[in-house]
Amino acid sequence: MKVKKALKHPLLSFVSTSYVIFFVFFIFIGISMIFGAPSSITNLLQIISAWSPTFAFVILFRKIYPGLKLKDFVKDQFSPKIRFSSLSTMVIIQVMIIAVTLFLLTITNDTQNLALSFTGLGLLFFAFLDNLVRGPLGEELGWRGYALNELQKKYSPLKSALLVGVLWGFWHTPLWFVSGYTAVNLIKYIVLFMIGIISFSIIMTLFYNLNKNLMIPIISHQLFNFSLVLIKGELLDILVYVMLAYFAFAIILIIINPKEILYKKT
Repeated sequence: MKVKKALKHPLLSFVSTSYVIFFVFFIFIGISMIFGAPSSITNLLQIISAWSPTFAFVILFRKIYPGLKLKDFVKDQFSPKIRFSSLSTMVIIQVMIIAVTLFLLTITNDTQNLALSFTGLGLLFFAFLDNLVRGPLGEELGWRGYALNELQKKYSPLKSALLVGVLWGFWHTPLWFVSGYTAVNLIKYIVLFMIGIISFSIIMTLFYNLNKNLMIPIISHQLFNFSLVLIKGELLDILVYVMLAYFAFAIILIIINPKEILYKKT
């Protein structure tokens, strides 16, 4: 029986494969839009593209972990008991960011239409599910379940969070250039995006390490994404408050460093 060889650079292989799969799907999305494909097809391709990290991890799994079964690995990611105190604290922080953003946008904008984007419960529920399958469910097995945990075998959680934040952030590169922004506004968008996503990576790493259950980053990621579509207003204005708020909370957590989580190798 032929024994499968482990990859020499598994993390690099995972990242590059995730990027390639995402970029390929992004090209297909563009082609479908050019040729006027039904919106259902375009939406499906967008959802599938968000699962690129999971696809990459599944494709490479046997070479990353020879002898280990994928179902056992996935099961282990959800087996640790979730600590209610950690989950509730994380949720409270993110709800506070949404509330503060709404307040600041209200007092700094003249528009009277500034509010939540969805007023009906049905639309709100659909938007919630749509965001869930377009990001958290498809990304976290790869970025946190694999990449973060592997980096933490060599580096501190803080350094690992920074590295994952950068890799995860640049994975979104194609989305930057279809944001509709150009010139200075595009630069502003990219800078705010990277500040926010790296800061969020630090916050998520801390709470994930307190539990080691993948539901923590999935829930946290969902709140992060959903907040950006939940609030009605100009996206750049929303990003200023949301991303800088995540940056502020990340700095606070780095200083406080609960249970020295961010500096102890796992």
